[in-house]
Amino acid sequence: MGARRSSEGVTGVREKVKMAKKVEGYIKLNIPAGAAIPSPPVGPALGQRGVNIMEFCKAFNAATDSLEKNMPVPVVITVFQDKSFSFVTKTAPVSYFLKRAAGIEGGSNEPGRSVAGRVTMAQVREIADQKMGDMNAVNIDGAMQMVMGSARAMGLEVVEG
Repeated sequence: MGARRSSEGVTGVREKVKMAKKVEGYIKLNIPAGAAIPSPPVGPALGQRGVNIMEFCKAFNAATDSLEKNMPVPVVITVFQDKSFSFVTKTAPVSYFLKRAAGIEGGSNEPGRSVAGRVTMAQVREIADQKMGDMNAVNIDGAMQMVMGSARAMGLEVVEG
């Protein structure tokens, strides 16, 4: 007599099938690395969805403690119907990397007219490498073009080198 084929499997024990949790919504925030606290903007955004704010702050701070302190980290929080959550961190915005590479506090007040600073093509390539996973670019050259566009919009001059 051969083995019976059934939903019970070989052992005869019926396995529980895990169903995916039902998503209630997504929350997108920019939070400084390692500095998530229950005050605005984190507290109100999570509180209105019924998420445990301190649990998120502890998890986020633990996940970003290896990053440079106060680097802005975009995060997408998925809130489920049972009020549990998961989150995905992205890389910092291109403008953050460009300001750091140019050694300036902010971009130009008049982009296209006045130059706020300079970045080299090597720096642009390095930024494009870091951001490649979060960018909508097919290859590194496309990502570099996006970074150069952001630099021009900030009033930065892109020079060879």
